Order: sequence, then structure tokens, then C-alpha cells
Amino acid sequence: MKSLGSKTILLMSSYPPRECGLATFSNDIVNSVKLVFGDSLPIEVCALQKEVNQFDYGLEVHYALTVSLIDEYRLLAEKINNRDDIGMVCIEHEFGLYGGDYGNYLLSFLLAINKPIATVFHTVLPGPNNKLKKIVQAIIDLSNKIVVLTKRSQEILIRDYDCKESKLRIIPHGTHMVLWDQKEKLKREFNYSGKTVLSTFGLISDNKNIETVLSALPKIIEKHPEVIYLVIGKTHPEILKRDGEKYRNMLIETTKKLKIENNVFFVNEFLELKQLLNYLILSDVYLFASKDPNQAVSGTFAYAMSCGCAIISTPIAHATEVLNPGIGILLNGFDNQEEFQRAILELVENKEKRLEMGRNGYALTHETTWENIALRYASLFAEITEGKEKLRLNFPPIKLDHIKELTTDYGILQFSKFSQPDLSSGYTLDDNARALIDMVMYYDKSSDYLALDLAKIYLNFIAEIQREDGRFDNYKDINRQLTKQNELVNLQDSNGRALWSLGFLLSYQEKLPTDLVEQAQKIWDKAIVHIDEVTSPRAIAYTLKGLYYYYQANKEGEIKTAITQLADTLLNHYHINSDDDWCWYEDYMTYANNVLPEAMLFSFLVTGNLKYKKIALITFDFLLSHYFMKGELSVISNRGWFIKGEKKNTYGEQPIEVSTTIATLHLFYRVTGNVKYRNQLNLAFSWFLGNNRLNQIIYNSVNGASYDGLEEKNVNINQGAESTLCFFKAQLIMNEYKDYDKYRHLDTTITYAI
Repeated sequence: MKSLGSKTILLMSSYPPRECGLATFSNDIVNSVKLVFGDSLPIEVCALQKEVNQFDYGLEVHYALTVSLIDEYRLLAEKINNRDDIGMVCIEHEFGLYGGDYGNYLLSFLLAINKPIATVFHTVLPGPNNKLKKIVQAIIDLSNKIVVLTKRSQEILIRDYDCKESKLRIIPHGTHMVLWDQKEKLKREFNYSGKTVLSTFGLISDNKNIETVLSALPKIIEKHPEVIYLVIGKTHPEILKRDGEKYRNMLIETTKKLKIENNVFFVNEFLELKQLLNYLILSDVYLFASKDPNQAVSGTFAYAMSCGCAIISTPIAHATEVLNPGIGILLNGFDNQEEFQRAILELVENKEKRLEMGRNGYALTHETTWENIALRYASLFAEITEGKEKLRLNFPPIKLDHIKELTTDYGILQFSKFSQPDLSSGYTLDDNARALIDMVMYYDKSSDYLALDLAKIYLNFIAEIQREDGRFDNYKDINRQLTKQNELVNLQDSNGRALWSLGFLLSYQEKLPTDLVEQAQKIWDKAIVHIDEVTSPRAIAYTLKGLYYYYQANKEGEIKTAITQLADTLLNHYHINSDDDWCWYEDYMTYANNVLPEAMLFSFLVTGNLKYKKIALITFDFLLSHYFMKGELSVISNRGWFIKGEKKNTYGEQPIEVSTTIATLHLFYRVTGNVKYRNQLNLAFSWFLGNNRLNQIIYNSVNGASYDGLEEKNVNINQGAESTLCFFKAQLIMNEYKDYDKYRHLDTTITYAI
């Protein structure tokens, strides 16, 4: 269902099944908006075509404009004007796309339409003649906002077309999210193992300048016969119509003349997205050889970066802005065979350098994934329509993929380099305890036996790392040996977290296999004798949580007594450290702060003692007052703890803090029924979905992982166990609220820093 008062966005562009870069771009825009916002931001398409009934379109295409018929522009505008549900029109502009001189037929539409307009200029020509300048200026004047894809395009519009900077927005070309470290796997699948793969892709035309690359290859291949070059893509339909396969045939003949035909392969297809991305992922070096100095942006260039290719490019505006020496090699000219040869040879002969370039490019393009670009366009649309209604973010599907990837037969690994498990990081009790809790929760909600298989692995790890006296170590290396770190750090928090996971499992003993329950009980019995040794507030809180859950299935007087003793100790910490302006258990806030008031409320639920409830509410509300500001969540930074009497640090926000906030809000809402906690639940979870300081997605939609943190200017896109497990748990909690409020309402007044 559409949200009340939602307006439809009409996108005007070429569109599949038409085969061109702009059609692909527009299809990606539509798909990403639907993925991120669902039906709360309806989007329809007006497809541009050269002939009447040229294509059979999908259901999202509601109009088709034959661009060579000038009267059709006015008639289309009248149809749109008659629809009250259309809030605005977004026009994708490229020279040659619309009829008339420099596409001036578009002005007939703009003069007749009475809806707000955003025009996206994909190409901006510098130094225009008088006629071109007047046409572009008219488009600018008749549009509410102008979008460009590069800073260079923005500069040209301001300098050469007198466009006001306030009217302009820069929204980069989108990229697709892919998993890291699939290169060798895909090379094997495509029978390219042992090869150094160069590639170029896109609709083929002489502007691609592929012959210059071919001319650079003979000396390289002579020295490195393992080098192959993939030319991926069909001939451009307009070129094919005009010249047939003349250009492609010339390229094929060139490979024969140069005697490199056994190392150059033409993939003469318009590839499906997944297949295209696979080709790019397996490529070591992407070659962008365009000879058009006025080309502003390239989707092929952006896609190659996001797939982890090292890049060699001619100096189009897009490349000059993003291609620093850490990502690739920017050439000086547009048609220089020797420059290409030197650059290719440099990367072919330096594997570490090209891998590092690929890593850097992959990391840089996270902020331009289509999900993040959808957030930017949605913000722009809301600004143009002056819409007061809220956008709603879709609930992402729950996926176990990355958790499985991180899990060996021994336990879950601690860290990840991007999406690749980092074996050198080894294992921790902390993460395996978190994973055990998640899998018990997931099994309870899904009855998926895979969750039980994983839970057994994590429980075995906990048993393995328990000492003979019942205490636990925390760290093991990849060889399953205890590390010296266990001797250097305080292990109370880890021991408390282990008890929490065991108590949580045992609270579900009626639903779980007997062997799992008996093993957990055995570990619990050895560990519980040490709870009197726990002194730190956070370790006390973890232990209290374990005792609370254990008590749900085992109403033992000793457990209730232990809860009272530990809760009183935690309460004493509060009385020692709190004052009128600082309602907290310590004189600083660190990580997972929410577990302290959460444990206090759990203590109330077991004992019925109102003093625990009172302090739980006071301290949780105090914490929330520092977390929720200006319509978004901003948690304690890992760059420096929040010290009593000092200012809270910004940046360095981590998923663990957001997830524990969600878990505690969930508990407090259930216990108190206070709707403010329910509303803050929505707001907290939306942090993962892009409602954060950088307005970027914090989860990986491909594998279900969470990124490791929100830094000052970027997202840390490593995907470690802690972050992923915390996001997974947050999803399981929020899944309980989907029927009541499936979406998080997003403040549409968000501004995006460029």
C-alpha cells in the first residue's frame, strides 16, 4: 500500500529493453528507490523512444514519448498535468536523446508542464555556441533543480551557462554492491585461472578507442603471455544501424595483424547485470580509453571501480576527480598508445600495487552504491516537492550468508577484511557468545535447523575455551591456541557475556535439543560458582542478564538471591558516581552502555523491587538524552569515551552500541508500554538504513552483514563478527514489529554534504 499522501515521481528517460547506458542508469535508479523505500516513494517511467511502439516495456513504464514528434511533448505534458498524484518529473538529459537542435524539442514539454522539475545533465559541454547556450539555459530556467554527476559539470554550468550554484546538486553515478575477494573464484569459473585479465566494457563504438589499447598490447603480451584482454559488450544499436559491424570487424582484423588474436576476446553480448559484474570482478585491470574530452561521466568506469579493478583511464572529468594514484593511473592524453603501454605494463608487473588500487577503489565507491544514491535522490525529490509527508525505509531481508562465511568448524572468526574473513584475527569468546544468542533467537523465530548447527559450533567453542576451574579465556588464534592477550586484559566482561549466552540458551530448553541443553548446563554449572568475583559494572550487567534468563526456566532461590546481590552492587555503583547532572553507574560511558539499565530492569522483573525499576528508568532516559538528537541516533564514539563533565565525542559510531540500544528499547517498551521507546526503536534501527550522520547505508544487502562503523567522512566497510551479529540481532528484534509498523519514517529535511 502507498503511504497516505505519497506522491509519484515520474522519471523521463530511455529505458530497458532499449540498450544504452542511460537506460541502464535509469533502471538502476528505479530499482534502488524501490529497494530502499518500497511503495512509500512510488516511481513511474516515461520511456523515450525514436519510433512509435519501438519496445515492449515493463509495468513501471506508464508513458512512452517518441522523441522525433514535437507535438507529442506537449500532449505528454497535458496528460501528466491531469494527474494529481504525480508530484514531480525527473528528466534524464543527454545530447542526442531528445529531438530537434541540441534536443530543443524538450522545451515544448517544459513550457507545458505544471509539475516541479529536476533535470539531470549527464553531459555538460564547455564553451557552447550561442544556440546551445540558450537551449541549456532555458532548460535550467524551467527546472526547479539541476543535478550533475561531477564537480567539473557543476563548474561548467556555473561558468559557461550562468547557472546559480544554489540550483545545482551533485549526485554521483551509482554503483552496485558486490562482495570482496571473489576474483580468483570467478577466474576459475570462467577458465581464466593464471591469467592477468584486462577488460573494457560497454556498448562498442569508435569513441571507445579500443584500437589504441590493442596497439599497446603486442609488446606486453610478448613479455607476459598470460595477459588477456576482454572487450565486453555489443555494438551500440545506433552504430549498428548506421555502419553495421564495421568498427568491430576492424578491431578483430587489428588483433590478427598484431598477432594477438589468441589473447584478445570479444564478448559480443548485452550482458545481464550479474554476468557483467562477474566479468568486472574477475578483471585485474580495467581500461577506459574514451577519446572524448567532453565526456563527463562513465558508468562503466564507476562499475569497474566498485568491483575492485585497478583502473587505467584517459582524463575525462569523472576520472580526473576520483582517480588518485592509490586507485589507478590517470593518463595525460586521449590517444596515446605508448602511455597505455607503460601504464598497463606497470600494473601487470606489480600485482601488489594493482591489488591495493583495487581495494582502495572498492572502498571509495561504497558511498555511491545505488542504495546510497537512492537516499540522495529521495532527499532531492522531497526538497523539490516541498513534501511534508515522511519517507519510509524498507525493512531489509534477514540473511545468514556472512555469519556462515565467518564460521569455521571451530567457531566464528573475529574480523573481516571487507567481506573476506580474516583468518589471522582468530576467535573470541565474546563473538561466539554473541553468535550463540543470535542463533537461539533465530531458531526460536524460524525453526531453521541451520541455526541449530551453527549454535552447536558456538557452544562447543565456549566449552573448549572454559578453564578447568570454570572461568573462561577470551582469545584463541587461528591454530586454536590461547593467545597472550588473555594474560594482558581483564576478562570479566567476556566471562559475564558467556554466562549471558548460556543462560539465554537454557531459557529455551523446552524448544532445543537435549544434547545442546545438557552441554550448556554443564558449562553453566562450572562457571556460576565464580559470580561473586564479578566487580565491574558491565560484567555485573552481563552476569545479571544471564541469571535473569536462567531464572525463566529454573526458578531457583539461589539464583534470585544472586540477582539481588549483584543488582545491589550495581545500584551502589550508581549512587557513588551519579549526581544531579550525571545519572549513571560510572563517571564515564564506554561501549554497550545500554546493558547497565537493561540489567537493572531485568533485576526488577525477577525481584519485583521497585528501586531497581526506578534507577533503570532514570539511567536509561539519561543515556537516551545523549543518544537521540535532531531526528537521528548518535551513539558514544569509540574514538574516546564520554567522560563525566566533558563533551561527547563524535564519529566512530559502532553497530554494537546501536544494537544494544535497540535491545534495551525493546525491553523497556515491553515492560512500560511507553510509546516513546517504541518510536525510538524505529529511529535507532533506521541508523543502519541510512538515517545517520553521513546518510549512508550501514549494512551489506548482498550478504546480510553490517559494516564496522560510521567514521568522520566514511563508513568502515569491514564486516566483522561483532558488527554483523549485532545487526542480525537488531533485525530479529525489529522483525517483531513489522506488522505494526513495517517501515522507519525518515526525516526528509536531511541535507547531504557534497
